[in-house]
Amino acid sequence: MQKNTPPRSTIRLTRRGRIALVATGAVVVGTAVAVPLLTLGTEEESRPTTLAVPEGWRASQVYAAVDKALALPAGSTKKSLDKAALKLPNDAEGNPEGYLFPATYPLQEETTPDKLLALMVDTANDRFNGAPIAAGAQRNAMNVYQAVTIASIVQAEAATKADMGKVARVIFNRLERGMPLQMDSTINYALGRSTLRTTESDTRIDSPYNSYQRMGLPPTPIDNPGEEAMRAAVNPTPGDWLYFVTVRPGDTRFTADYQQHQRNVAEFNAQRKKSSGAQAAG
Repeated sequence: MQKNTPPRSTIRLTRRGRIALVATGAVVVGTAVAVPLLTLGTEEESRPTTLAVPEGWRASQVYAAVDKALALPAGSTKKSLDKAALKLPNDAEGNPEGYLFPATYPLQEETTPDKLLALMVDTANDRFNGAPIAAGAQRNAMNVYQAVTIASIVQAEAATKADMGKVARVIFNRLERGMPLQMDSTINYALGRSTLRTTESDTRIDSPYNSYQRMGLPPTPIDNPGEEAMRAAVNPTPGDWLYFVTVRPGDTRFTADYQQHQRNVAEFNAQRKKSSGAQAAG
């Protein structure tokens, strides 16, 4: 198996042209009830009736959104994990990252954080453990948890839904060649941030999520992927690509040639510098 790869300090496999995760916060669909002036003389807002979990949110973002939606002190939802009795795969070791399925969930008077998390995990199991996801994972010689982990990287890295299958193929090609994944999204997860810039010092951090230094997949998913990312993870687009970078919005370039990748990255850097100069001038 080929293990030759250019120096890690020079490879930039990831897009680096798009913020992978949306900002932390609750995305909820609320209702407002107008109380007659004769009764109270004011308008009161009722508790939100639904909670929308977007594709690609990390577990920490989901916890914060549930706390806000249920009007609970910060940290309450995370503390509820111990009593949630979540039906997670053994590989997860109790960590629900990847299994808080992106969807819109109802909020009722009796809704509690542990019940809501359990519903998210049950929804993920329904979607992941049946065909075609489970069958696709088996076809690619991996278990469902590994497929969810790959899908989480795809969710974070792909600039568009059309790119998801190609990003998944890059992951498979690198794994098959014994190359480190070198995904900036895993570094961001390790550092608890979302940024377009990964420095040389970032790639040297001591973390199991440092895919520049560690071989194979990270130990857990790095976000909660949606169905399209999952489909891409079990049915990657055919191709020999090993590198990709988003030069500009809508222009993600995939290649198997490292020299060509370097030229693409140089063009990306030039575009970013030009954009920064224009913003400074403005």
